[in-house]
Amino acid sequence: MKWKKLSVDETLKALNSNKNGLTSSEAEKRLLEHGKNELVEEEKAGPIKLFLGQFKEILILILIIAAIAAYYVGDTLDAIVILIVVLINAVVGFIQEYRAEKAMEKLKGLISSEAVVIRDGKEQKVPASELTLGDLVLLEEGDNVPADLRIIEGYDLLIDESAMTGESIPAEKHSNIISSDEHGAENMAFMETDVSSGRGKGLVVEIGMNTEIGKIAEMIQEEEEQTPLQQKIAGLGKTLGLLAVVVCSLVFALEYLKGTPLVETFMTAVSLAVAAVPEGLPAILTLTLALGMQRMARSNAIVRKLLAVETLGSCNVICTDKTGTLTLNQMTVRDARVTDQKMVYTIAALCNNASLSDGKLLGDPTDAALLLYADENSYKRKELEEKHPRLLEIPLDSTRKRMTTVNQIDGDRYLLIKGAPEVLLQRCSHIMVESGVCSINDEDRANAMKDLNEMTHNALRVLGFAYRKLDPEENLEEKESLERDLIFVGLVGMMDPPRDEAKKAIATAKKAGIKVVMITGDHKDTAVAIAKELHINDGEEIKALTGADLDRLSEEEFEDMVNEIRVYARVYPEQKVRIVETLKKKGNVASMTGDGVNDAPALKRAAIGVAMGSGTDVAKESADMLLQDDNFATIIKAVREGRTIFDNIRRFVRFQLSTNIGAILTITSSSILGLPVPFNPIQVLWINIIMDGPPAQSLGVEPPEKGVMERPPIKENIIPRKNVIKIAIAGVVMTVGTLALYFYLLSNGEPLIKAMTMAFTVFVMYQIFNVFNCRSDHGFSNKFLFIAVVASLILQLGVIYLPFLQGIFRTTSLGAFDWVIILIISCTILISDWLVERFIK
Repeated sequence: MKWKKLSVDETLKALNSNKNGLTSSEAEKRLLEHGKNELVEEEKAGPIKLFLGQFKEILILILIIAAIAAYYVGDTLDAIVILIVVLINAVVGFIQEYRAEKAMEKLKGLISSEAVVIRDGKEQKVPASELTLGDLVLLEEGDNVPADLRIIEGYDLLIDESAMTGESIPAEKHSNIISSDEHGAENMAFMETDVSSGRGKGLVVEIGMNTEIGKIAEMIQEEEEQTPLQQKIAGLGKTLGLLAVVVCSLVFALEYLKGTPLVETFMTAVSLAVAAVPEGLPAILTLTLALGMQRMARSNAIVRKLLAVETLGSCNVICTDKTGTLTLNQMTVRDARVTDQKMVYTIAALCNNASLSDGKLLGDPTDAALLLYADENSYKRKELEEKHPRLLEIPLDSTRKRMTTVNQIDGDRYLLIKGAPEVLLQRCSHIMVESGVCSINDEDRANAMKDLNEMTHNALRVLGFAYRKLDPEENLEEKESLERDLIFVGLVGMMDPPRDEAKKAIATAKKAGIKVVMITGDHKDTAVAIAKELHINDGEEIKALTGADLDRLSEEEFEDMVNEIRVYARVYPEQKVRIVETLKKKGNVASMTGDGVNDAPALKRAAIGVAMGSGTDVAKESADMLLQDDNFATIIKAVREGRTIFDNIRRFVRFQLSTNIGAILTITSSSILGLPVPFNPIQVLWINIIMDGPPAQSLGVEPPEKGVMERPPIKENIIPRKNVIKIAIAGVVMTVGTLALYFYLLSNGEPLIKAMTMAFTVFVMYQIFNVFNCRSDHGFSNKFLFIAVVASLILQLGVIYLPFLQGIFRTTSLGAFDWVIILIISCTILISDWLVERFIK
């Protein structure tokens, strides 16, 4: 039921209540019937279940099986190293998920604990959880609203709804208004808002999960969809898992049919299982994303959820608030059409209650804009008030639509006035022109109205300025009679101007194939004017919808036009969810900004939820990223970082899979050719984790590609077609080179241990050369890459030449000529990649 559409009497009747409240017995009965007034949290997995859930991934399961297999054939070291990798990955995943569950707890922590009600005809305090439908709640300044209420009495009642809506100006509440607007709520007070001033009484119309905040609680508990990266990594895991099972089964069968002892056959299968799975991938992925988070934090973007870093790189629509994000959130004078500039500055400074303290403007935004306008032109309020003290003030209100002060200026009393131009013009009998003061005529009024229309068309908030010198005998007590026979001196137009950096960021976004959509609670004309100034639509006509337009559209109609809409005005937070869902249906990866509690569902549903640093805790907890400076340009910086990270993930995935494919082909081919397997399980693990780890991680911090923000968002898989070809050819080159050397050495009667050491080392050197194939086109600016290569080479030398490591890895020392052969063979990987780059597009 739409309570706001009912009168006070209709509401009382519908709830079978009255202005003396419920009786205690009736309240108790209703409490049993409707339940407690509290938010119900869905049953969540506990910490242990969350932790164990990290082991469900197919990559992780294969690793665990490989570790168990290694342990059973006596390779305890292999088993321990694999399990350490698995454990690190599980701990990181658990921490991320556990933090994500905190949004609901934050919401529950907001709820008021006590309420003052009228029961049995008298006031009494009750726990807020025991409120029920029909209860009559008393509201005083400073109270937290304990349930959704229909206001039945209000005395100057202002309610701060910023926690719900993000709007900083308190909302006026009236009992006698019946709201016809679908979203208007002038006669309602919602749970978790605060009484700023005034007092009132409200009838409880909704409790617990049926309140507005309860509906939000329900929405933010819904399970989140996987990010694009999670989907791609999951797909890669399944593919590699299937490949591992097929190849291991094939080789196990071949070895068994050849009569190879069972333990040896099992060892070969373990080697293959380890070779098929990029053990280091989860850890490197986590570390790369974490480093990206750190870099973004330095740019005022705090990423709360690890995988969100990459999702930013796939983002093709950014839905952003206007106020404070695209604009400065500070009213500024943009146009002045005046006939007496000095008098306008004087009125702006003296007929004003804002103040400037330590560079900060305090007070009403319009007054603050005028104060700054005067101050910047050397008319400082403090200095002027000392010279020209205020004798009287007639404050602005919604009925008068003007503010007046009387100040002592040069021994005379002057009435200074600013307000709605159409109201002021009616009270003006004169106008200041170049020749001086003269009577105002119809043409003067028409010119002033023409100026007003032009300024309002440009989305400016316009005030008129006027004054008159009071006669000595005029009585200041007779306030209403003072505002007459005014001299009109002009119009001043203000607006919250766009940020300069937002304009540049939108231009960058357009080059990057990202569509920027403005969503605001402001008027349509204002929003469109700002959008034009920011060039949101490349100078073309800007298509805009209001919240009312949106409500009138069917799902099909909205889907047909959603990709064309650039501005949504007078939109309510709950409509943001519909916008996000519809963009998603059309295949977009959309980010959404928000700051209020009721923005939380939209933030949760968006591919990237972006909360303002100045927003509510619930919005922050529901978001993937926080903007500490509330600045749109920061989102674009984060997108650039996200794209760079995705490119780097592609690089190290390509690098690691080249190694895996090379190892699989080498082990499988040796088995088919009847050769002893050239690597034992611990050598394969060494190749996959230690040799691949540092170089792969260094690829994770490669600088951005040239033109990273001049290409459309990447929608391809994590392994694009060209990389598949490069991985396959690299794997074949490694296999052919390794097995050719291995076969040659065995044919020439070299001991098996030397042949295996040479094969193992040439395969490692292939990885060291291949890392240079995978770097970005930004030159050799990544010092970590060179450090990683040198570190890998030193570690490999240790494995070959240090006696205690020779025992673990079953290697032997190599001579200088052996190294010449190894380097000549392994550098062929650079030549093969150059040929692929040159001839395959």
